[in-house]
Amino acid sequence: MLSIVMPAFNEELNIERTLRETQAWLMTKDVEWEIVVVNDGSKDGTGKVLEKLAQEIPQLQIVTHEKNRGYGAAVRSGCDAARGDVIGYMDSDGQFKAKDFDLLLPKLSEASFITGRRRKRADPFIRKLNAKLFGLLSWVVLGIWVRDINCAMKVFTKDVWNRTRPTHSTGALINAEMFYRAQKADIPWVVVDVPHAKREFGTQTGANLGVILRMFRELWALKNI
Repeated sequence: MLSIVMPAFNEELNIERTLRETQAWLMTKDVEWEIVVVNDGSKDGTGKVLEKLAQEIPQLQIVTHEKNRGYGAAVRSGCDAARGDVIGYMDSDGQFKAKDFDLLLPKLSEASFITGRRRKRADPFIRKLNAKLFGLLSWVVLGIWVRDINCAMKVFTKDVWNRTRPTHSTGALINAEMFYRAQKADIPWVVVDVPHAKREFGTQTGANLGVILRMFRELWALKNI
């Protein structure tokens, strides 16, 4: 089974289109599949949209956090709930397209952990700068070097998830923790370029000062796990 996991926080304006595009792509695959969406304490109409779609899409599994726990916690809950032997995850805001998993999935013949890289990142300058700084700090503090470490489009086996499952990070640091644990467990990964689109609706939270500060605090604490 192939499981596609999506964290969602206040994505009322994006989630239906993203889900329908994902369903359409999955229906072209000759495999059993499911979509796992984690509603991470959304305060808008995300939950109602998901409830409506669940009546139409039997393969849709909804995981609900009553309060917002953070991006990393949402990804973790979704991957924990995933039943597939292969798990992919991407953001639900429409900046990634499910069809581009076709660029990652064939690489599972080379490695069991495949990560995307946004070669042309469609984000504001400040987000790009934060990403560069965080990538550099991850290398300095943790000794891991990954092109576009926080790219939210990845594919891995269930076994890789079980061996790299983050337990420390609840925010944006989840990617660094996965790579850190993979490196310690001698699990190789392959990097694949993926397209990236501008966000059309809603508000990004990755450049929020609180999110950034928590990520850097967690980074220093992660070195000691």
